This record gives sequence, C-alpha cells and structure tokens, in this order.
Amino acid sequence: MFTRLIYLLLFMAPQGLIYLYLRERLPDPTRPREAHLVRVVLAGVFIAFNLPWLVVGQRVLFGGSMWGVGRIPFTGPWIAWQLLGWIFCALVTVYLFEKGVWWLVERGRGAWYVVHPHANRPSDLHREQPRTMHHAVVSRRKFLARAVYSYAAAGATLSTYGIWSAYRLPQVTRRTLVFPDLPRGLDGLKLLHLSDLHAGIHLGEDAMQEIVALANALRPDLIVQTGDMIDISRSYILPYVRAFRELSAPLGVVTVLGNHDRYTGEREVIRGCRDAGQVFVQNGCQVIERNGATLALLGIDDPHNWRADDPQPADIDAALAAAPPASQAFHVLLAHRPGAWDSAVPRGIPLTLAGHIHGGQFYLPLIGWSAGSLITKYVMGHFQRGNSQLYVSRGIGVVGVPIRVFTPPEVELFELRRRQCGRSPARRSDRVPGSVQRELHSRVRVRPIFD
Repeated sequence: MFTRLIYLLLFMAPQGLIYLYLRERLPDPTRPREAHLVRVVLAGVFIAFNLPWLVVGQRVLFGGSMWGVGRIPFTGPWIAWQLLGWIFCALVTVYLFEKGVWWLVERGRGAWYVVHPHANRPSDLHREQPRTMHHAVVSRRKFLARAVYSYAAAGATLSTYGIWSAYRLPQVTRRTLVFPDLPRGLDGLKLLHLSDLHAGIHLGEDAMQEIVALANALRPDLIVQTGDMIDISRSYILPYVRAFRELSAPLGVVTVLGNHDRYTGEREVIRGCRDAGQVFVQNGCQVIERNGATLALLGIDDPHNWRADDPQPADIDAALAAAPPASQAFHVLLAHRPGAWDSAVPRGIPLTLAGHIHGGQFYLPLIGWSAGSLITKYVMGHFQRGNSQLYVSRGIGVVGVPIRVFTPPEVELFELRRRQCGRSPARRSDRVPGSVQRELHSRVRVRPIFD
C-alpha cells in the first residue's frame, strides 16, 4: 500500500504545485479584494476538478485495482484536467529553465544595463536604463493571467472536442489495397475491418446497435474483428451478443482475441462471439472460397506474456501450419497487436490487419506525434514494406480515458484489387459515398453515446 500511495501522490503532485504557483502569481497584491476573489475561485476550481481523485485513491489504496468496472465520476473532464495540468506544469518548468539560462548568460556578459562612457546625451541615457515593471507595456503578472485564461479556454475547447470525439459514431475509412499476386476470384472483394469496440461503461448497447447498422449499410463481402470486443466486465457480453447478432456479410464475420477480452474472460467472450454468429479463430485459419479463389484468414491470439511490438512468430507459424500454402490461397493475418507484422513480412503474408493502439487517443497533427508512439512504431494507418501491407485501425471505443484528440474512431472498408498496368497502388477517402450516407441517415440516428 505504501508504494501505491507514493505513486498516487506523484500523479497528484502537479495539480498541487500548479495551484500553489497560480495562487501566488496570479492575484494582483495591489488589489486585495480582487486578489481574494481570484484565490477563492482558484481553490473552488481545483477542488471541483480533483474530486475524482477520492474515488481513484480509494480504488488504488483499498480496492486492489485502478481498472475497476465502476465509473469514475466525470472521467472525461477529469482526465482532460489532469492532462492540462501536466502540460501547464511542463510549460512553467520550461519557462523557469529558460529564465535561469538567460540569467546565467547575462551574468556571463557582465552588467547589461551599465551606461557606456560616450553615451552622454539624455536620450541615450534614457535608452540605456532598464525598464521597470511600472514602465513595462504588460506586467509579468498580467501576462501570466492572460496566458492562464487563454490556456484554460484553449484546453477546455480541446477537451470538449476530445470527449465528443470519443463518443461519436465511427468514421468510415475507404481504401483500395492493391496486390500483384491477388487471385482473380478475390479481385474487388470488400472487406470491413472492425477493431477495439470496448463494449463497456463508455459504449452501451444502443451505441453497438448504431455501429452494426453502419457496418451493414456498407454492404461488405466479409467482416473481420481484431479483438477487444468487451472491456473488463462480463456483464456487457450479453448486450454485445444482442447487438452484433445483426451484423452480417455474405462471407461471414471472423474474429480474433484481444487483451481486454482476456481480462474480461477468454472463454466467456469467445462463447459470446459464437453466439452472435461469428467464426472465432485462435492461432489457426479460416478458409473462404470466392469465385474459385481461396482466402485464408490467419487468426492469432493476443500474447499472454507480451512485450512492445511483439512479433509473435510462434503464433503466426501455428496459424500458417493450419492454412493452405501461399501458392494455393491468399493470406490475410488478423492480429490484435500490430507488432505481429514484423513476423508477417518475412513469411510473405501480403496483408495484416490490427488495432490495439486506438491511434494513441491523443495526436498532435502539426508535429505528427501520438501518445501511441510510446507503445509501438505502428500507431495507426497504412504501412507497406515490399509486397506486404499493414493497416492499424484507430478502433471504435476507448480504454480507460473517454477522450480522443485528433484520433476519431473509425471502421475501415477495404477493396482488394489485383495490380494492373497504369493503376494507382492505393487510394483513400474518409467520406462515405452519398448513397450509403443517405441510407445511414435513414437507418442510424447519430448522437453522442453515453452509457
């Protein structure tokens, strides 16, 4: 418990430091009444936004696990507040560091504001004097106040967008994948990829029904799921079954296991998927025939003792052993973790579909950085190495934190094509065609999804 308490205090510390810093710097001492009001408002804001720490602290210290199934009050706003606190603390640290470096540079250069001997004119003398806080255009305190209010407004806007994005209906990513050795019978096959549904406290049965309606309206030939159907609680398996029983495609629905499915209960999740009419593959192969051609779906389990970018060679070899050879079938690997692609490439598997990362749930578009890059080098989107391709889905649901900043949920509709002369290797559109969009509006009611 003592170790957990230390970790808890470390995570809470930035909030306390920021509060003490702002309480000292933000109020104007020349205006006592206004300064008192600022301190009262600051205290109220920090108390209100940090109340969920009581629930988290109780779970961490006495409940045994942070990842309980009960909802943490105001999870989205609270997590957003913590992120803003860490970022603000980092900005203040950078500011203080730069100020210290500047002070050292000035000390090294000598007295910066000493009047030169030849500067005997009054105007020169006036120009060489340092500006005091009284003469400054904007005082440090005013600048800090304006910066804090601007930062708070921008943070609130970004957090609101992130929470809304986490609960929205998934975007449809349409992409053509071209392969030189695709059998002619599979040319034009439409494959719908679903990943990381995370049915749970942040995604209930109504939301699942809307997602199923969206998927069916796209009319894919085949649907695959790459894990994390259920999030922690077995109580959501039955709602999942009721909703996903309506999911259908002419060539069926094929599913593999994710790590959260294992946390929930491997046997129970597999039974639920089968009750919903799906084919569940575990380190094996599901063979599908279409127009005289063979498609071999290689499904591997999420590893028990995983590591970052786990290539899972043994699992892939087991799936390949159960599949027809590459000369007789086109292989597609279904893996929850994208690191399996590192083993798929040398084995000549032309297509790997994965998820797990959710795009990091936080992405900075200008610099191209995602929180998911701390976990894997394959965060989201399309990758190609030689004749082998990988697509990592941003997923549908969320894990732990119900917020998505510039990483909206998605489902992917792939069209497999055989390479022809003069044909572009890939094209992409994130928009749903007008005919499908009209059908979705008639069948699916889009709204924020709260459990």
